[in-house]
Amino acid sequence: MIEVSELTVRFGGVTPLDGMSVRFERGTCGLIGPNGAGKTTFFNVLSGFVKPVAGQITAYGEDLLKMAHYRRARWGVRRTFQTEQAIEELSVYDNVAMIHEHSKVTGSSRREDVLGAIEFVKLDVDPNAKVGTLGQAERRLVEVARAVVGKPRLVLLDEPAAGLPDEETGVLSDVIQAIPQHMGALVILVDHDMSLVSSCCEMTAVLDFGRLIASGPTAEVLRDERVMRAYLGTEEVIA
Repeated sequence: MIEVSELTVRFGGVTPLDGMSVRFERGTCGLIGPNGAGKTTFFNVLSGFVKPVAGQITAYGEDLLKMAHYRRARWGVRRTFQTEQAIEELSVYDNVAMIHEHSKVTGSSRREDVLGAIEFVKLDVDPNAKVGTLGQAERRLVEVARAVVGKPRLVLLDEPAAGLPDEETGVLSDVIQAIPQHMGALVILVDHDMSLVSSCCEMTAVLDFGRLIASGPTAEVLRDERVMRAYLGTEEVIA
């Protein structure tokens, strides 16, 4: 579904992505690695915020890098960020609706789609409630609702469970696992919570210092010695 080939990004003398090649299949895929490994940079490339110096990304058979960044939302790229993007002064409904406006779905089903996204993420609040009045877990679900509204094709979740207690992470896990089946989208999940990654992702890729060091079934990847060394920092990992 998503084929990445020799993707390289440089910022001056820094190379946050160095020849990354990986294939993300259908369903929910994990992308993990230590802080600074290049995970968010990869999301920024997919979103169009960062232009690579080399490489190719084929998404659903289309060359994503040749697509103007402002067209990718309508094509179906959605994402969450490490920092909350929902506008606190607006209602839950309006926050989700403003993302729906940039989708390819016709306006006739807008209200139904927006309310459906809110219900899908199990957000049990009044849609007219302002986001600023919600708790942290509820605001996280608003972010996910914004990412799944309007028939997305690629959903990028950047640390959606950060700061959440185990009980709330369990709810989030159920929502993430349901996205491919109910939305028909490919999901790439970045998170440091390995229990969340294990429960959601059949396949996981691992970055370290911008290089791919492992990729495959999640359980096998998490047992890989190179992955454990990268996380424990016991020695330099050479891909």
